[in-house]
Amino acid sequence: MTRNTFTVETDDRLTTVDVTDRIADAVPAELRSGTCTAFVRHTTAGLVVQENEPRLRGDIESFLRDLVPDEGYAHDELDGNADSHLRATLLGPDVTIPIVDGDLTLGTWQSILLVECDGPRTREVSATIVGD
Repeated sequence: MTRNTFTVETDDRLTTVDVTDRIADAVPAELRSGTCTAFVRHTTAGLVVQENEPRLRGDIESFLRDLVPDEGYAHDELDGNADSHLRATLLGPDVTIPIVDGDLTLGTWQSILLVECDGPRTREVSATIVGD
C-alpha cells in the first residue's frame, strides 16, 4: 500500500480544481494492477470524476448553486455554511479508480475534480494505492 497526501488551494466559495495529475503522480510506475482511492478530508468539499472542460465545470458550480440554496438552514445559526455541507453531501468525499500497468484507467474525457463548496480554503487530499 502507498499513500500520498497533498494540499489544494482554492480561490472561490464554490469552484472546481483538477487534481488528476497530482493523484496520478502517487501511483508507482511498477504497479501492475490495483486501485487508487482519493479522499478529501473535509465536510465541505468533494471529489468527482467528470470532464475537465471549463464550461462544464461552470455548469457543475451553477447546478450545485441552483440545487442547494445558499441560506435557510438550521446549521447556519452555528457557522453560516450549511449549504456547503449539503452540496458536499451530494458529491461525496472520495473516488476510486482502477490502475493498470501503473496508470489510472480513466476514460478519454475523465478527470478527477475537487469541488470546493466553502472556499477559499486549503484542502487536504490523500491518494491511497493498493495493488501488486
